[in-house]
Amino acid sequence: MKFVERYLSGEDGASVYQDIYDLKGEAFTLNHFDDVNATLTETFNRVAFNLQIIYKELRNINYVFKKEFICNSDRPLVLPLPNNDELIADLENAVADLGKIPLSLKLFYKIVGTCNFAWDYNSQPNLIWEGSDPIQIDSLDDIVKYVTTDDWKEYISDLLESDEIPALELAADYLHKDNISGGPAYSLQITENDSLDSLFLNEPNETTFIDYLRICMESCGFPGDSDFRQHHSYRNFYAKVKPQLKAI
Repeated sequence: MKFVERYLSGEDGASVYQDIYDLKGEAFTLNHFDDVNATLTETFNRVAFNLQIIYKELRNINYVFKKEFICNSDRPLVLPLPNNDELIADLENAVADLGKIPLSLKLFYKIVGTCNFAWDYNSQPNLIWEGSDPIQIDSLDDIVKYVTTDDWKEYISDLLESDEIPALELAADYLHKDNISGGPAYSLQITENDSLDSLFLNEPNETTFIDYLRICMESCGFPGDSDFRQHHSYRNFYAKVKPQLKAI
């Protein structure tokens, strides 16, 4: 069976993706790419569907999202931007000297858009679930704007001098989301060659971007520590939301 057929038939996504990753560079050949791309496309269609469900149910419990938006990354959910293809090209050009943007991120922006389920601690200091690390992926237009600044160039220069992995900052860490002075941003590795996916750096699960999203969907958008899961309100939220979500 093709990868996408296995995926659509209900086989565990992690197993299907492991076989895809095992292809390495072969995934981009004529023999495999259409099948692989169809599988990733189905994954991100499911992520988009799931985020809409989670967002709706969070609104139903009066979850406190940001109300004042300086940029698209502040908004809880934004559909793909109309100039998405142009922005992706700009992003690829900006990082060309460093490497490649993984296909996973490009499809996320093409199909999902962006999301920010972080609690608005400025309007309500008492967080509903401390340590829950709500899913947050910055908007493509904001990423492109940043990578064309002198701050980005300085950041990359410092990164390379210290032999660290070049990466795109996509989300605040769990401490910043709780309004605590925290660590480095969750960042997607820029790869040397064309890649389907890459590591989501600084995030506690130490895994790939797609697997991070899988973990997020398993926890209904909140992949944080185990303590907050004991909250009665979260258990009720999870019990209502999880059956509605599609496995990725």
